[in-house]
Amino acid sequence: MKRSVLAGIAAGSVLAATAASGTATASQQSAGPPGWGMMASTSSMPGANVSDEADYLTHMIAHHKEAVAAAKQLQRSGRAQMRTLGASIVTTQSAEIATMNRWLTTWYRGHSPQTGYRPMMRDLSKLSGDALDEAFLRDMIPHHMMAVMMSQQLLMHGDVQHPPVAAFAAKVRDAQHAEMVQMQQYLADWFGGEGMPCPMGR
Repeated sequence: MKRSVLAGIAAGSVLAATAASGTATASQQSAGPPGWGMMASTSSMPGANVSDEADYLTHMIAHHKEAVAAAKQLQRSGRAQMRTLGASIVTTQSAEIATMNRWLTTWYRGHSPQTGYRPMMRDLSKLSGDALDEAFLRDMIPHHMMAVMMSQQLLMHGDVQHPPVAAFAAKVRDAQHAEMVQMQQYLADWFGGEGMPCPMGR
């Protein structure tokens, strides 16, 4: 229930921002389209606050690792769409973990890897069929929301030292929001799920 409430609270800002987005110039990348700044400044999701670039990378690595572990469970799904989604998350986020680890090693060798990360996904290993698919969608939507909010907060208020990290955060923000919309549609189509409405023009 808490996950659904959190997703619902943030949904309006996220979807309004995406609906208003277009092709951003380099100078607009950090600010993002209208609505992202408000979302970043008003975030109250536990763990969504990042203070600087190293903090963002450390927390996002832990966050991605949890997503990859959960997405691997979708290999057992009976729905081709879910298997495809899971494979995409595993491939994309595993590569992003490697990139972030390389940046941490190169730029922040002395940074503590301890994050105090609090898991957001339930144990999916004993679920199957509809129960697996629904639990994954209901947990991964707010999980992606967290990544979106962390990324935008870094871009708006964090101490970004390296341009590749800014580009990376913008990519995570936009890609995971798109996956959130897709997952919300699956939830609505298959399970009558409540939460974020899909934006116009989908």
